[in-house]
Amino acid sequence: MKPKAPADHKIKLLLVKQVMLLSLFVFCFLLPAFSQDMSDLINKVKARLDAVSDYTAEGVMKTNVAFIKAPISKVKVFYKKPDRFKVKRDGGISVLPKGGVSFNLNSVLSMTNFAAIAAGDITINGTPVKIVKLIPLTENQDIILTTLYIDDKNLLIRKASTTTRENGTYEMEMSYGKYSNYGLPDKVIFSFNTKDYKLPKGLTLEFEDSDAAKKMNKLKNKKGTVEIHYKNYQVNKGVDDAVFKG
Repeated sequence: MKPKAPADHKIKLLLVKQVMLLSLFVFCFLLPAFSQDMSDLINKVKARLDAVSDYTAEGVMKTNVAFIKAPISKVKVFYKKPDRFKVKRDGGISVLPKGGVSFNLNSVLSMTNFAAIAAGDITINGTPVKIVKLIPLTENQDIILTTLYIDDKNLLIRKASTTTRENGTYEMEMSYGKYSNYGLPDKVIFSFNTKDYKLPKGLTLEFEDSDAAKKMNKLKNKKGTVEIHYKNYQVNKGVDDAVFKG
């Protein structure tokens, strides 16, 4: 059997390189267009939320953080463009984790310079959603990565996961009802890691013995949740700036 000529080997290597270059060219050509499709979807969702200049809403808040006592409470929620957000609880202290402003979807979509990359399709509670990852293109932003689960048929965000430099990773899961035309949820479940949670002044620990500090540190490695059921939204009726002071 005669050995293959060196020229044949060189031709094969050349063909392989050409195929690889062609594949790379096609990938680079298609990726921007694919990302642009996701950017269009994000912009459509943002446009709906941007139509809400302000709102107030009544609701009920349930806090599930292992090392504090926080009864189910009636709350009043205030929002004003672009990112002012406040929760007031009747007869007590609002238990919001650091960075709690991100209860508001407008804050989650506050980035203006980002890449929107498709990451697949799944179903959440029976609703098909598209997974879109938002990667900031501006340096020194607090948000490192946001993953959105978008009901593209109704232009609603069903779930969002955000990783930040300062406040770790938190998630929001939304349910919608009669205010869905504004993109406003009837229920939000906000989940966060309690590891770096700072206990607000005035809250009572679940335990009061000599091992309190040790027990609290152990419990802080768990996940905490804050759940708000909204009702009686008043949209674009005006909110006084004084509400957000103090």
